[in-house]
Amino acid sequence: MRGKLLDEVRPLLEEPAALEILAGETPARDTVTVVMSHSVRPGRERDYLRWQDRARRAQERFPGFLGYEGFEPVAGIQERWVVVFRFDTREHLDGWLESDTRRKLLEEGRGYFLDYDMRTIKSAFSGWFGFGGETGQGPPPNWKQAMSVLLALYPTVMVLNLTLSPALTAAHLPGYLVLFIGNVASVAALTWLLMPLVNRIFASWLLPGRAVSVSTSVAGALVMVLCFALFVAVFGLITG
Repeated sequence: MRGKLLDEVRPLLEEPAALEILAGETPARDTVTVVMSHSVRPGRERDYLRWQDRARRAQERFPGFLGYEGFEPVAGIQERWVVVFRFDTREHLDGWLESDTRRKLLEEGRGYFLDYDMRTIKSAFSGWFGFGGETGQGPPPNWKQAMSVLLALYPTVMVLNLTLSPALTAAHLPGYLVLFIGNVASVAALTWLLMPLVNRIFASWLLPGRAVSVSTSVAGALVMVLCFALFVAVFGLITG
């Protein structure tokens, strides 16, 4: 399949194709990523690219800047121009977003694009972890967040499967509706009950400002694993 695609595209290339494989390291800490898309004015594409290059050079001079990527439109798939850039903390990102340098660049750029959309991505489960305002260091690492969510999610799903789902099925509701109601109940339980509880219990392990030593991280992870094993054993006995 790939060979056929290469044969098809070869007449469109000015030079022989070269394969470049880039391997990057996973960031050692959580970062803040911004995805911006622009509707570029027809005929101003080259001006827009030069403007984006000036914006990138300006970003590089700001503290915490980690990287920049630009993507051109793909006909029939992505009609807008997309830019992705990263900063190491929300504070450093805000420093760029609120700067006079960026404001002047935006005023200039309005001659090249019709509108733009900006989305900020912080972490996998940031809505369930509210530690950023307390420590100024962002949310916990994603692997700790994932373990915490699993700790709350597994018993929630099991309890709902043993109680709510049979009751809904007995009421002759269709399976897809039973699943939807169960998902609503589990998300509500996680958001307003169980995740706040997990955050309080494991605060010393989750908070980035406190859980800095390897021994603390390992100890917390072992406690999590023991909790997983306990839940599995308990529900195994209940359903056995």
